[in-house]
Amino acid sequence: MDIIDEQILAILKHNSKLSNKEIGEMVHLTGQAVGNRILKLQDEGIIQRFSIVVNYPSTQYIRFFMDSNRYTAFEAFVNQYKEIEVFHKVSGQACYLLVSHFTDVTFPLFIESLSNWGRYSVETFVADKLNHGDV
Repeated sequence: MDIIDEQILAILKHNSKLSNKEIGEMVHLTGQAVGNRILKLQDEGIIQRFSIVVNYPSTQYIRFFMDSNRYTAFEAFVNQYKEIEVFHKVSGQACYLLVSHFTDVTFPLFIESLSNWGRYSVETFVADKLNHGDV
């Protein structure tokens, strides 16, 4: 991966709806050359999928600590909630890391059920402070 590939990735992260021609104008390549680079990045597994970012009214970051070794049952429990966007098994102090988008009404109900499985800590999103500048 070279600097042009990095520029293309940065542009796609910012707006994946741009055409290859529009991206090409930004990185001084033809649209076809950009398309070929994007295909190569996909073939190499660097680009895994194209997605959108949803502006949720609320986001919770949950670190979860199991009190038992019933991992499969716990994973089935968590996977039934559509409000959970990210569910990672992690190493370190916590067993799992979840990113969820429950409402003020549904979050307490989820937490009550979650507490049957173990301990948790919750951080709630307040503001995005990441500034990559304009691409």
